[in-house]
Amino acid sequence: MKNISILGCTGSIGRQTLAVVEALAGQFRVVGLAAGSNLDELVGQIERHRPEVVSVAAAALANELAGRLREKGFAPLPAIHHGREGMLAVGTQGAAEIVVSAAVGVVGLEATYEAIKLGKVIALSNKEVLVAAGELVMAAVEKSGKELLPVDSEHNAVHQCLRGGTHGEVLRIILTASGGPFRKTPLKDLAHVTTEQALAHPNWRMGNRITIDSATMMNKGFEVIEARWLFGMRPEQIEVVIHPQSTIHSMVEYVDGSVLAQLGPTDMRMPIQYALTYPARVATAGVQLNWSKLKRLDFEKVSTRRFPCLRLAREAMKKGGAWPCALNAADEVAVAAFLGGRLAFLGIAEVIERVLERTAKTKFGSMEDVVAADREARKVAGEEIGRLGVKSASV
Repeated sequence: MKNISILGCTGSIGRQTLAVVEALAGQFRVVGLAAGSNLDELVGQIERHRPEVVSVAAAALANELAGRLREKGFAPLPAIHHGREGMLAVGTQGAAEIVVSAAVGVVGLEATYEAIKLGKVIALSNKEVLVAAGELVMAAVEKSGKELLPVDSEHNAVHQCLRGGTHGEVLRIILTASGGPFRKTPLKDLAHVTTEQALAHPNWRMGNRITIDSATMMNKGFEVIEARWLFGMRPEQIEVVIHPQSTIHSMVEYVDGSVLAQLGPTDMRMPIQYALTYPARVATAGVQLNWSKLKRLDFEKVSTRRFPCLRLAREAMKKGGAWPCALNAADEVAVAAFLGGRLAFLGIAEVIERVLERTAKTKFGSMEDVVAADREARKVAGEEIGRLGVKSASV
């Protein structure tokens, strides 16, 4: 039995991770859970899994959680922490062998980094870890000698396909993208899309930020940056192609012309289970591809005119240093402004581009440098949103 901690346990990936753990009864023990403010979900998780340590976003929530558990007669209580220190406590929990990094945003970055340095296996779903601090994180992974296993369906697919050859035999990696809800929307209409339209993803059910990132294709830009660090590829070896069915999750082309593709249903339980049980493959029920419904596989070239965020991500990756970190921070702030009705959909890319233009050339030497760059980019993003105003925001 392996012990696991989960950062972001009440989010989409966190909940599905616990579903996998429950389906594989007796193979995993949950020792740590880090949540935000969803106490209703967290209380149920604690009751089912009895972790040793838990964390929530703030002190008031920690007190409320303790009260709720006492009212239910829960004893003994787990160690209850909050904020940054709480996230670190769960990520570095002594008994944890695997840490599932699924907290949205940079909130999980430091805890994941510290877990890596302690030699824990990381099942990585948090994009910000490698986008904001890829060089530092991968240096720590190499030093630890342990695995960093991707949970995102695209990188998980690449990881599986790379088992078919050596690194030197790889010609390129092809990441697939659904194209989101606006793949065919006339360009002139993008200025007027609503939050409801942007959140209506055709294939996947995800959290709000990643769903908007899919609509702008910034998620694919992040994945290009991640792939560079995860798999040690040059930027020109990583391509993106639109595949509306989301059946092929990614492909690897080898120097002899062979292309290995990983296919599967649009169900995140499959890549989560792969990461938790690697290198073994464990039988599962209810997560199979329905071949009778698979009628066609389409592919399209990505238009950077329609999806400027992908271009911005590539530019940030080539510049390196603080730029990818600023890219992520600006996107998070801009997406929140769009979801809050304070920014138009097209304003997301505009804010990000303005922030990158104002980002200084900086090379990271420590995680403190990353945190400082993230903080500065968020401040600048807020300023740029204020300049753009709400005159063109969709409501």
